[in-house]
Amino acid sequence: MPTLNPQVVSLGGLTPTYGAAVANTKIPCGERTFLHVKNTAGSPMTVTLTATGQVRGSVVADTQVTVPATSGEKLIGPITADLFAGAVDGLCAVTYSSTTSVTAAALRI
Repeated sequence: MPTLNPQVVSLGGLTPTYGAAVANTKIPCGERTFLHVKNTAGSPMTVTLTATGQVRGSVVADTQVTVPATSGEKLIGPITADLFAGAVDGLCAVTYSSTTSVTAAALRI
């Protein structure tokens, strides 16, 4: 599973680089880490962040975000370790219901 490393937003500005979404990917967790997804396909698609956290012993549900069709964009986050860090690698697992005409960038502010 590839890792999408966050691009750091600075005072000088950032022009994010977007790459084609990969069905299964991982993102480093962080209080200031976000995932920006763009969908230019003719159908909406869903991004799922796999939750690993617990609240009072109950497992937290995965986060699912629907990105609208055609010119849809969603900024998702923050992707915090307490909710999303995998036990083995500390990374957040991300899946896309479709990757056709979908691009993504991890951002850290």
